[in-house]
Amino acid sequence: MRLLVGSLVLRPYVFLFLLVFLGAGFRDLGVRRTALFFGWVWPLAFVAEFASTRIGIPFGLYHYTGGTRGREIFFADVPFFDSLSFTFLAYASFCLARGLLDSRAPGEPGDGASAVKVQRSPARSVPLALVSGFLMMMLDVVIDPLAVRGDRWFLGRIFWYPNGGPYFGVPLSNFAGWLVVGAAGVGGYLLLAGRGAIGEKPLAGVALYYGVLVFNLAVTAWIQEWRLLASGVALHVILGTALVLTSSRPAEA
Repeated sequence: MRLLVGSLVLRPYVFLFLLVFLGAGFRDLGVRRTALFFGWVWPLAFVAEFASTRIGIPFGLYHYTGGTRGREIFFADVPFFDSLSFTFLAYASFCLARGLLDSRAPGEPGDGASAVKVQRSPARSVPLALVSGFLMMMLDVVIDPLAVRGDRWFLGRIFWYPNGGPYFGVPLSNFAGWLVVGAAGVGGYLLLAGRGAIGEKPLAGVALYYGVLVFNLAVTAWIQEWRLLASGVALHVILGTALVLTSSRPAEA
């Protein structure tokens, strides 16, 4: 209990985002499927982090400092809050991907009708999982370089890449790993949940996606990392423009 309280005190923003995820997920997917989403994505993320801190797959080799051990929950050498974050990041990306693919469903009306089509077609689940993974990777383009600089804000210096990396100290393998884990997280959930896996109320999850993005951009500005801020804003402006143009393009018959 002491470690749980310590985790809450050290990472209140993580648990705030988690509560938003749970509220949005219960309304969107229902309690059972939200629990399934969490129960699949969190262990997957933990295994990915555990492997990466030992053999560098899939995120590239990095190490946790262990500086907060005894103050928060750890599983092996991985802080609980870190792998926990993947649950709401994957869900938020899943919701944004659903909104995008829903808008491009040929000849389908709104109000979730194309979501039903995806539910009934395993082939449509593949692009949904891949787009979700890509969108989650795009969040990490902002999150991970900021986390590497955690000693300059309230995160603290919790991990490091021994070999650094070309993108503000982050190796490109990290972003590839986020794409793979995000796609596997959403794809595995769709496979396990089966019919009815996709809800019809993704807007709160979309708001969560941009809430996480704005939070990280705001902290980036706070520590005056202007080049990183400019890069993150530019990439997401390009992404947002592409999403708007794609969604406004008339669907093919």
